[in-house]
Formats: sequence, structure tokens, C-alpha cells
Amino acid sequence: MNKVTKNMGVLCTFLLACTAVNAQEGCTGYQFLEIPTSAHAAALGGNNISIIDDDASLMFTNPALVVNASDKTLNLNFTSYISSTNKLGAAFVKHMGERGVWAVGAQMLNYGKMTETDADFNTMGTFSAKDIDLQLGYSYLFNDNLSGGVQGKVLLSNYGEFSSTAIAVDLGLNYYIPDHGWSLSLVAQNLGGQVDALYETHEKLPFNLALGLSKDFENAPIRISVTFDKLTDWDVKKPIHHLTFGADIFPSNTTWVAVGFNPRRSKEMKVADSSHWAGLSLGAGLSVKKFKIGLAYGKYHVAASSLIINASYAF
Repeated sequence: MNKVTKNMGVLCTFLLACTAVNAQEGCTGYQFLEIPTSAHAAALGGNNISIIDDDASLMFTNPALVVNASDKTLNLNFTSYISSTNKLGAAFVKHMGERGVWAVGAQMLNYGKMTETDADFNTMGTFSAKDIDLQLGYSYLFNDNLSGGVQGKVLLSNYGEFSSTAIAVDLGLNYYIPDHGWSLSLVAQNLGGQVDALYETHEKLPFNLALGLSKDFENAPIRISVTFDKLTDWDVKKPIHHLTFGADIFPSNTTWVAVGFNPRRSKEMKVADSSHWAGLSLGAGLSVKKFKIGLAYGKYHVAASSLIINASYAF
């Protein structure tokens, strides 16, 4: 390879399918998939997979939850990431019969313009870089309590003259007991592999096996959530670093306020004995008839904080 670039550090049955995947070690490709898309999930720590909500963007965390989204809902989302790097996304949900739901989604992390140099760091010009995720999923409500979902992904990366392609699948289950407010989810994300490599070496996908639990309280407008993720990655030695905690408060039937804490993110982003608020997330949402908006704050990189904005409309 005779060209180098600056800023490349930025780019750097259910159980049967899960057990067929080895634990992911070290750096994997397509890390943009771990940046939250749903503002509500992001506010609850970034990787919540168990909340019951009318939110089409939850297809990006657990395809089984899409059965709770309203028919013909269009969701648009925006995430400010680092400097000129931003993430754009969209999702659309269509009900099929009484129990089936189709969902289509896309997200793109655009790194903006970068300087291209030769091996001696002489400027050659500029180039653009981006990661893209295209998704098609189907969810089904098996009975009043159990739903399942599957979605296929086509992942594309393009960094100047270099490109790569990968194929992946997400599988999700959710068991919901509305009378008692319990919601339990199991998700396997990013099962698959790279078809075309960016360079000579094929990269692993950021596989994640996660278990999530949410609980509503009958006599209080509160919901608490715990997500247990990276269940196949025991390089994360402390159990607390597999857990993410979140809590919702519902001031009214049309509003929510949420807070979350991710201990692993706080540890990974600690600089000079301070995490600078990394690991903490906050958010709020408002629903007005067919229109919904959500806003969340989180820190997913040591260089900057991120703001996630979701807007949905049911036609």
C-alpha cells in the first residue's frame, strides 16, 4: 500500500446460531454498529434491548421489539459524533396481518473529508469516508407474550479508494408480561462475516450476545432496566463491565425522561483518572398524536460528547 491517511484511528435455530460464533477478541470491523441509533435506548445506557415502546428505531437493537411500533411509522434519526463525523439513519415499519411486522432500515456514519497523503506525508488531496448499514427485518407476535424477530444486514465501508462488504443477521426474542410489567429479551447481533476485505485481512464483525430485563411498576410511573451484554467476550473480566443500568420516569402518558449508566464505557474512556462523564447518558421524549420526538446525550468517544435525535410519524 503506497498511500496512507491521517485520522485512520477513527475508522480503526437461535442458540445454535449463537454458539456457532466464537468470542470476539481485539479490534473488529464495522464498530459503527455499536453506536446507538434509538434515542430512548441510548438514554438508558446505549444498548437497551428490552423496553416496550412504540419506537421503530428499536429495530437496530432488537428486531423482536418492532411488533410494538405503530403501523406505517417512519423514523428519522441523527447523531452528532466527533467533529465533522455524523450518523444518519431511517427506519420504516409496516404491519402484515394481525401478528407480522416488516421493517426496513438504514444508517450511515459519515466521517467527512479527510486529507490524503503519500508515504512521505505529502498532501495528495482529500477523500471521503463512510460506513453504511442496510437492513430488512421481519418480526412476529407468536402469542400475547412472546415475539421474535430476524433481520438481515448488508454492511458497506468506503474509505477513499478502499472498500469492503459484509453480510450479517440479527436474531431477537422478547417475552413480555404486561400484567406484571416484566419484559425479558435475548438478542444475538451481527452474526455473519466479511465478503470483501478493506485491505488484505478479513475483519470480524462486532458480534454481541445480550440478555435484557425491564420492569414497570404498577403504583409508580417508573421503569428500570438492566442489560447484560458481551456474553461471549470474557476478556471483559469484571462482571460489572457486562452490565448496563437504566431507569425511565413517565411524568405523563405522552412524555418520558431517562437516565443510564454503562460501567464498561466509563472504564474504557477514563483519562487521567477521570472518565469525564463517559458512561452516563440522559434523554427525554415527547409524543403528540402521531408524532414522536426523542433526544439523548451520551459519550461514545474520548474526544467528544454525542447528541442523538429521533423523530417519528405514523401515517
